[in-house]
Amino acid sequence: MPSVYQLKPRFLALLRPVSRHLAQRGITANQITILACGLSLGYGALLALAANTVLGRYLWLGLPLWLFIRMALNAIDGQLAREFNQKSRLGGLLNEMGDVLADAALFAPLALVSGIWPWAVALFIWLALLTEYAGVCGLLIGGGRRYEGPMGKSDRATLIGGLGLWLGADWPIASPLPWLSLILLLATAAMGLTCYNRLRAALAVDPS
Repeated sequence: MPSVYQLKPRFLALLRPVSRHLAQRGITANQITILACGLSLGYGALLALAANTVLGRYLWLGLPLWLFIRMALNAIDGQLAREFNQKSRLGGLLNEMGDVLADAALFAPLALVSGIWPWAVALFIWLALLTEYAGVCGLLIGGGRRYEGPMGKSDRATLIGGLGLWLGADWPIASPLPWLSLILLLATAAMGLTCYNRLRAALAVDPS
């Protein structure tokens, strides 16, 4: 199924000179991973505190940009690990945990916006975590880390970035129509399908 993740090879090619420069400066993959997670937690905290204020408008407008920067940082830490001999067990743990922590921090402020159903946001976050766990499950049975869509990490970032842009542009936020919450529920259903696709693909791999 189509996914933003399919654009990753071109994205990586554009970032390779940056990764090479960072490696030459002694910057490590783990440092980039921690930076991306820490800044995401900070951005999410600010957004939660100011979700319905004038400052919040600019934070919502800036959310797509930050999500793009975060994706770039995540791609760079992967390049540093794979192409500059920086793979480590600690790096694998930081990468997986950092992703789910950052997702939760950046998505949770949506529950504070008037008119969006908080339970829909909570369900969306839960399925986002479950989707990444389904991807990791492939490693447990010898099927490799799975990245199938249709609602992987990059797709979720694109969706939430679009919602953030809409909220910031339509200021002051009136009570949004239920369609915003319905979009989250549709994305949640797509993540359920993503979990199925990842688990099925992992089972299809012969570990021998």
